[in-house]
Amino acid sequence: MRVYVPLTLPGLAEAHQAGELGPAPLDAYAVTPALREWYLSDDVEELEYAALGLAAQGSLRLLAGDAAAPRRRVVVAVDVAESAVTPCQDSGADQAEPAAVRLAGAVRLAKAASVHVDADDAEADVAAAAAALDAAEQGDEDARFTVDGADDHELMWFAVQEIPNLI
Repeated sequence: MRVYVPLTLPGLAEAHQAGELGPAPLDAYAVTPALREWYLSDDVEELEYAALGLAAQGSLRLLAGDAAAPRRRVVVAVDVAESAVTPCQDSGADQAEPAAVRLAGAVRLAKAASVHVDADDAEADVAAAAAALDAAEQGDEDARFTVDGADDHELMWFAVQEIPNLI
């Protein structure tokens, strides 16, 4: 099963040095039954893209909590056994996160399929979005517009072997 783990660039550097994403439990995003219902699509590629987008929002939350991190969203796509994944909806989590899952254990970085990172030109919009995130989550429509501006930037795809160049 493919899962998308949100990180920051310092988090990616730590994972690269440790050789794994962790410690457990890990919050991630995947194509879940709740996502299928929310997104109303049977197209697996569309659903995977939606899960990646929600993981990018998770990365934005991490950036909002780490003022020192470069303002670029990071998501690592990893293939894991389905038995290692627990949908958060099953544990009473907010339905606003239809793709949210939890991984019970750390995952070797060697299992990563790809890394997705914002381009340099997204930094200003991502910085503004991270600064506006709390207000947006409190219902401020102007802040929500600012947060949505980060989504205008597509995450770039990188092979796992390119991680040293990213960090």
